[in-house]
Amino acid sequence: MSVLTVLRRPELLSREVLAGIVTTLALVPEVISFSVIAGVDPIVSLMASIVLAITMSILGGRPAMITAAAGSVALVVAPLVKAHGVEYILPAVILAGVVQILFGTLGLARLMRFIPRSVMIGFVNALGVLIFMAQVRHLIDVPWLVYPLFALTVVIILVLPRFTKAVPAPLVAIVAVTAIVIFAGLTVPNVADEGPLTGGLPGLTSFVVPLNLHTLQIIWPTALSVAFVGLMETLLTAKLVDDLTDTRSHKGRESWALGVANIAAGFYGGMAGCAMIGQTIVNVKIGRARTRISSLVAGLFLLALVTGLSSIMGQIPMMALAAVMMIVAVTTVDWHSVKPSTVKRMPVPETIVMSVTVIVVVVTGNLAVGVLVGVVLATVLFARRIAHVIRVDRILADDGTSVTYEVRGPLFFGSSNDLVDQFSYALDPAHVTVDLTNGQIWDASTVAALDSIEAKYRAHGAMVAFRGLDEHSSAFHQRLTGQFGA
Repeated sequence: MSVLTVLRRPELLSREVLAGIVTTLALVPEVISFSVIAGVDPIVSLMASIVLAITMSILGGRPAMITAAAGSVALVVAPLVKAHGVEYILPAVILAGVVQILFGTLGLARLMRFIPRSVMIGFVNALGVLIFMAQVRHLIDVPWLVYPLFALTVVIILVLPRFTKAVPAPLVAIVAVTAIVIFAGLTVPNVADEGPLTGGLPGLTSFVVPLNLHTLQIIWPTALSVAFVGLMETLLTAKLVDDLTDTRSHKGRESWALGVANIAAGFYGGMAGCAMIGQTIVNVKIGRARTRISSLVAGLFLLALVTGLSSIMGQIPMMALAAVMMIVAVTTVDWHSVKPSTVKRMPVPETIVMSVTVIVVVVTGNLAVGVLVGVVLATVLFARRIAHVIRVDRILADDGTSVTYEVRGPLFFGSSNDLVDQFSYALDPAHVTVDLTNGQIWDASTVAALDSIEAKYRAHGAMVAFRGLDEHSSAFHQRLTGQFGA
């Protein structure tokens, strides 16, 4: 669906606008809480979110995805702020943006294809758990009035879509509950309790630290962490939205655009960010948004809230927003993946990888760390599995003067290290043939193993011939054989 198509159809345009408004309301309290984690004023995170949302709505490669000051980035930035002060955030964000631009322009976003499905499912399930857990605090040690209002919010969200989908149910629920609280004069926790709000714009961020090697030594670890954590969460979220909408996104464009947006947010706001997964699901799944209009509206509406409607924004009850996000969390989890019948049919390594990904994310509170651990574990388990798929059959000639070994399976460092032990060097005749028709050489470890086999037979006075190599394997073998001192 193109932007022009939406602009020509009022019903689609209203859907995009309303989705963006709902998303903004779900975005505000999280952005404010993340500013506390990072050790900066709430206005810093709010302004950065405005810049990120608007910039990515124009430049990004994934329409309808929401980008703002995120918790994962706040966790990375917090130690730098604590150790050296907020003035070092700007140079760290600029360096992180440059890294992300290089990542996108060099086409490295294609590496996302190596993330297994089990890790992706673990990522989605862990996301649901994190979103739900983050809202629980809004329902603990609160006035009793919070609970009936929370229940009312949930009922509206679940029941209203059965009658009409013209207006997003979460928006109706938030407006209705907020109106009840204001007109009834009820005292319940609201957005203003999360942090001070302002009615003005902060202006450009000043670059006050010296631009020298010492500054670079301070910021580079944080900058790289911000860059890669932001890229990982953004690209994973883009892939998730691709699946939800049955469309494709431009991951490379999304990567360099994120770098540009972060640099802009650094100069006007001060914080870096990345895709907001929960709010993106609100926008795409609940609001049914599909174009850049929704994310642009989210940025512009947030700007309006900060500059002119901060008093109204501050009166929104937190329990209403918590109810929205809890329902998002429940719908985010891939329940089919954890059904006993599904788990029973799935290969054990796949289930282990998914479970470990979820556990690591929940324990660390960092989606990027969980995904990284999941990918490493999946790689190790995969290598372990295919290391044992090599089959070697020994066929002795009728006259006993020659022997042929037929090798089947992929030959790489994990499998070829055991290949050397599959031959009977002392028992075989003087003429040995190794048939590799059903095997391929994938790395230098395999060539070294073949050289070792040849050397062992030579020590027993036998000659070895390798046959059946395909064009790639033959060229690879000829180029490296004899170079390992075997």
